[in-house]
Amino acid sequence: MKGFFKFMLASMLGTFLTIVILFFILLGIAASIISFSTNDEVKIAQNSVLQINLDKQVYDRSPKFPFFFDNNKQMGLSEILKNIHKAKNDAYIKAIYLNINYIPTGLSTIDEIRNALLDFKKSGKPIYSYSEYYTQSAYYLATVSDKIFLHPEGMILFKGINAEMLFLKGTLDKLDIKMQVIRHGKFKAATEPLFLQKMSPENREQITALIHHLWDKMLLGISAARNLHIERLNEIADSLSAQAPEDALKYKLVDGLVYKDEFLKEVKQMLRLPDNKEISLVTMEKYSNVSEKNRKKVIETPKIAVIYASGDIVNGNGDDQNVGSEKFSKAIRKAREDSKIKAIVLRVNSPGGSSLASDVIWREVMLASKVKPVVASFGNVAASGGYYIACPATRIIADPTCITGSIGVFAVIPDLKGFFNTKLGMTFDNAKTNANSEFITINSPLPGYQEFILQKEVEKTYASFVSKVAEGRHMTKDKVDSIGQGRVWSAIDAKKIGLVDDFGGLEKAIEEAAKLANIKDYRSISLPEQKDQLEQLIDMLTGNDVSKVLEKELGENARYLNYLKQIRDMKGVQARLPYDLIIN
Repeated sequence: MKGFFKFMLASMLGTFLTIVILFFILLGIAASIISFSTNDEVKIAQNSVLQINLDKQVYDRSPKFPFFFDNNKQMGLSEILKNIHKAKNDAYIKAIYLNINYIPTGLSTIDEIRNALLDFKKSGKPIYSYSEYYTQSAYYLATVSDKIFLHPEGMILFKGINAEMLFLKGTLDKLDIKMQVIRHGKFKAATEPLFLQKMSPENREQITALIHHLWDKMLLGISAARNLHIERLNEIADSLSAQAPEDALKYKLVDGLVYKDEFLKEVKQMLRLPDNKEISLVTMEKYSNVSEKNRKKVIETPKIAVIYASGDIVNGNGDDQNVGSEKFSKAIRKAREDSKIKAIVLRVNSPGGSSLASDVIWREVMLASKVKPVVASFGNVAASGGYYIACPATRIIADPTCITGSIGVFAVIPDLKGFFNTKLGMTFDNAKTNANSEFITINSPLPGYQEFILQKEVEKTYASFVSKVAEGRHMTKDKVDSIGQGRVWSAIDAKKIGLVDDFGGLEKAIEEAAKLANIKDYRSISLPEQKDQLEQLIDMLTGNDVSKVLEKELGENARYLNYLKQIRDMKGVQARLPYDLIIN
């Protein structure tokens, strides 16, 4: 009895302490949510310098994370571009300081930021870059600067572009697992990692062409900015001659080798600030809360809906990191039926996914394009299912470095019989009412007839894909098939073959939508609506959104987690890019 009371009192004390701790946690949450929602306007000093640091993944739109997720606000591309344009006309901002070394985002996103910075320079204000080291993509962005500075012991990684794929056949063989692949398209490389140990000739051909286009685009920008011949830049890359800081200076890749204090002193001199006056550095996060001068009230003006389709295309509602067919078709339908919305911009940054989910979204895009202009804006990648949902658009605008095309489909059914039998000692038996009642099972190989049925479904889906691209792009089916077959294209080639209409980023797409809608004064709204901090907190506490925490901790290695999630979530016939194409 004594033990019972001791246990009961301990339990009561534990419950009490838990309630107290939860109370203070909820109090902190409430205070943080209130502070996040206020967004007090920030005022900056004269002669300020806007400091840009891009060391986090740049999404198309600013994500809404719970207050405890990160100490620094994670900014989206749309907000970054808005801040750069705002700074161009802000008399208090005298220059931009690029504090960049590694930019964990795609080349198309970097290209859009670079173009915005080139536009900023039209104001006559300078841009300076300083870093302890520059990765290749960071250096590409830094070349927009009037002057580039490097730490005396730093380095520049300038080496050309490498594309890498992860192949699983060896692992699957060791586990005695066979992957049964049914596909259409000789270039459809999404399944190759499952049954090959290296790239097929067709896949190597398309990937090689793709990365050469990306590299050529980077070289053109660097050559023009640094006044260096492309042949010379290739020689430097081939020999890795820019590794040492002295060589980077010798080959005119940078303008000076200085320490941080020396850099700030030089910026102060260039801005003609007195020695006793400190440089007022304003971060992008802080500058977001600085109001635009003479901002007009445009509440009643026509609207352009920017609908962000980022991530894998999946059935159902999905989440903030993928394109759920139900959620996105609802957002497009809402924009179509709203008379105040005069045009739609479909921002696509997706490698594809479920062909069925893609078709659900395609239907709404097609219906919308019949009643108002729909402009598709392609980011880093808009391929396979990502292209499927955009093909009915009135116009398609893409960054030249965008990865697109990949018109092809596949289905994969694992045969785990060997794994279960030989590795785990497990066997299966079944009783059935009809000849194919077990369709589809992973416990045994596909019978010939079932494989025939799946191949028929794949061929049907491919034919539908081709037909819809032909209709949307005003081509013949034979023409689409000739440039389809799962072939991946850079936007440069995609424009030549008619898959893309023009080059440009998100802002150009919005301007084009306004032009097609014949409106001058307008405001843009973002769809689908994002969950607020409290909703996301509840998701994380209930286990529905743990992946965000894991991705924050894993950093760039989170791609392997996402790879496993893709395999887990695959249902039905797929229209997607290669599993894990890493371009660096």
